[in-house]
Amino acid sequence: MVVYMFVKVDRLINMGRGKIEIKRIENKTSRQVTFCKRRNGLLKKAYELAILCDAEIALIVFSSRGRLYEFSNVNSTRSTIERYKKASASTSGSAPVIDVNSHQYFQQEAAKMRHQIQTLQNANRHLIGESIGNMTAKELKSLENRLEKGISRIRSKKEADLQNENMFLRAKVAEAERAEHDQQQAAEDDEMAAAAAAGGGSSSGTELEALPATFDTREYYPPAPPVSMLAAAAAAAAQYSSDHHQTALHLGYFKVDSGKGLL
Repeated sequence: MVVYMFVKVDRLINMGRGKIEIKRIENKTSRQVTFCKRRNGLLKKAYELAILCDAEIALIVFSSRGRLYEFSNVNSTRSTIERYKKASASTSGSAPVIDVNSHQYFQQEAAKMRHQIQTLQNANRHLIGESIGNMTAKELKSLENRLEKGISRIRSKKEADLQNENMFLRAKVAEAERAEHDQQQAAEDDEMAAAAAAGGGSSSGTELEALPATFDTREYYPPAPPVSMLAAAAAAAAQYSSDHHQTALHLGYFKVDSGKGLL
């Protein structure tokens, strides 16, 4: 048993759930949700039919956006289609009605997809300022608003990314500074420990080590007087001795080896 199922999405009929009005769903979100639900139900039914009845089934579904969904319980859908073509060619008389309907359906879908592609291409050209010669003032205003909103969203996203990157870099810098500070502190601690370990030597050595490196002995010993000052001091002493000797002669004293005497 071979079953071929060519399904147009917007003509699916809700079976077993009561009577509803079969027409195109205008709301885009509701239409997409309904498509997903019924597509899964259709695929499930095809799978159950293939298992229960040992049938070869090829299911092809195109969404309103042109996306293809297919199911086949054999190697591929293409092999089932090739089998269908061979069976149709060997059949005498007019082609089956389902083949004519499917051909018309695919022609309509192809035309619809070409129109959608053309519309998208025109929209993309409009976004970069091309092919706007035939646009009205209202269309141009709408395009301008769309571009401004897009630029605003792009700038907001860019600013957010820059802020996040800036915060990340600041955190990295702070972490590097902390690591450097810890390393310096560890080095200072090692130096202090080494100095404390070396402090068990002689006290004289410690005192010498405690002296400043630029020790100057002139701070502890006064400088020697210059030669000119020594000569002046010697001359003053000689003058004082001469004056004292003359004063003694005037007073009538004289010096003898054994003692003092008067003239």
